[in-house]
Amino acid sequence: MGKRLLFIYAHPDDESFGVAGLSRMYADEGADIAIVTATRGDAGRAGEPALCSREELPARREAELHEAARILGINYVRVLDYRDQHLASAPPGQIRAELVEVIRRHRPHVVVTFDPNGANLHPDHVAISRFAGDAVAAAEDSRWHPEAGPAHRVQRLLWIPPVLPWDAPKSPDLGAEPGIDFLIDTSKYRDAKAAALRAHRTQHVSINRHFFDLPNVDQILSVEAFRQAFGPPLSKRPCADIFESVVTDIYSDSCESSASSS
Repeated sequence: MGKRLLFIYAHPDDESFGVAGLSRMYADEGADIAIVTATRGDAGRAGEPALCSREELPARREAELHEAARILGINYVRVLDYRDQHLASAPPGQIRAELVEVIRRHRPHVVVTFDPNGANLHPDHVAISRFAGDAVAAAEDSRWHPEAGPAHRVQRLLWIPPVLPWDAPKSPDLGAEPGIDFLIDTSKYRDAKAAALRAHRTQHVSINRHFFDLPNVDQILSVEAFRQAFGPPLSKRPCADIFESVVTDIYSDSCESSASSS
């Protein structure tokens, strides 16, 4: 069956900011990786100078997401139809049903999303964290949205940690920071991460500010960290493998579905 990983984010480019190295690493190991993005980033910039009109921006950003996903080995992309900057007002029942459908279709062992503070307090990031947690819980209960397929239990939910990617090299001992439960060496995947970030051409101003305009960009691209929201106990903190103690064989997966449906 192999390892299965799902990212749940608010905007095109969220994945390249936070999980690009992680994605490429596990894709190279044969993991099945999916992403669901709640908006097309229609309230974002179109580039300076503009690379497209405001009307063209949603389609342009969705295309950029697909290109970044290709670079990062993400083989399933689902884009929902919510408005950028207005995600918090999405009907809870509607977005829950959509996310549960993705979870039950992809059946991930591990899900990654924003923490409850949205990493940087962006209201869409906060909202998708709330909606993702709700959907992960609902997906394992067969009473919710039975039309979405058999129930599925996610074994581990990860959040972006308190230390943001561009601040990570500032810490003298990143692994000692609270909330750094997984610390991934992504130095081997720096080029892929840089390429994925650059695929979001309309967002080059903010991407350059947080990455490529900084003198320590190589260090920033060389590490990714995550906080465990729930999951099996870890043998140590930080851990270097987000699938540690996660059961990925066929028998355990069928048991998860049966237990969740009972």
